[in-house]
Amino acid sequence: MPNSILSDKRLRFFFSAWWLVCMVIQYIILKEIHIDDKHAVTDSIVSNLLLAGICFFISNNMKYYLPRQEKYWYILVTSLTLSGVWMLLQHASMWLIFHEGDPYQDFISSSWSIRFGAGFLLISSMSMFSLLWYSQREQKEMDARKSEAEHLTKEAELFKLRQQLQPHFLFNSLNSISALTGSQPEKARHMIQQLSDFLRGTLKKDDQQWNTFEEEVQYLQLYLDIEKVRFGHRLQTEIIFNDAVLLLKLPALLLQPVVENAIKFGLYDTFGEVLITLKATRENNYLRIIVQNPFDPETSQPLKGTGFGLSSVQRRLFLLFARHDLLQTQKDNEQFRTTILIPQII
Repeated sequence: MPNSILSDKRLRFFFSAWWLVCMVIQYIILKEIHIDDKHAVTDSIVSNLLLAGICFFISNNMKYYLPRQEKYWYILVTSLTLSGVWMLLQHASMWLIFHEGDPYQDFISSSWSIRFGAGFLLISSMSMFSLLWYSQREQKEMDARKSEAEHLTKEAELFKLRQQLQPHFLFNSLNSISALTGSQPEKARHMIQQLSDFLRGTLKKDDQQWNTFEEEVQYLQLYLDIEKVRFGHRLQTEIIFNDAVLLLKLPALLLQPVVENAIKFGLYDTFGEVLITLKATRENNYLRIIVQNPFDPETSQPLKGTGFGLSSVQRRLFLLFARHDLLQTQKDNEQFRTTILIPQII
């Protein structure tokens, strides 16, 4: 529920100053038509205090009930009704103060149309101001709730994407361990230890949204060690970077699906050695990462679809930066190249 208009100190000051000015103006007008000080001061104070009370009532009422489709009719009817109530209260107050028989009572009765019109304008103005104020406050609260809901949805989708990356790799690793258990038990034990280290690192990073490039490379190396047990000498890797990129930030666990995609298209359809390269550089305010792998155009078709790995990376980058141009793929002389740009905005 939005706060009352008069909960703001500046608006309380403005509200008080406004009615003080109205009192002074009414007093001056009454003096101009030769009303004595006693009646002019009393009339100005009583009339404007009653109007201020009614306007406060309107403001407080709209705090709990804000008209929707019928808002203009609501304001018109409410303003007319409260203007009539104000007139009755004003007459009753003047009668109690000056008593019956005071000539000023006749002046009040003869000026009822002017008083009613002035009261209606002030009350309807306050009604419109209150409507606009509370409507704006409600819209801000709705926008804030919508923004928070979108943020939670985005975080949930990012978490889901990250969780979906591991099962495929885990199943492949377990199948490889199973195959090695009988023929090469030492290798199988070594791979189990490496897989344990890898998963432990993954669990530690689950709550991290961002990592430094140095941390990502350390994590990536655990992944590559496991893959090298699976593929042996066939998998060769080269990671090229300099000290300038070590502390640059990138989304946590971003590199593994990109390299996994390179291994998939580079090794799965070949029998010889394959070199996967990763090169990281800093360009202006971006971290540029290029992952390159060979592919056989007769057996591999990487450009027909990026697969879940690259599509999930592209989706994560869009959710984080609202840009579709941060991941690009390119085929060049039987080399498949994936280029990622990470804006350094955090």
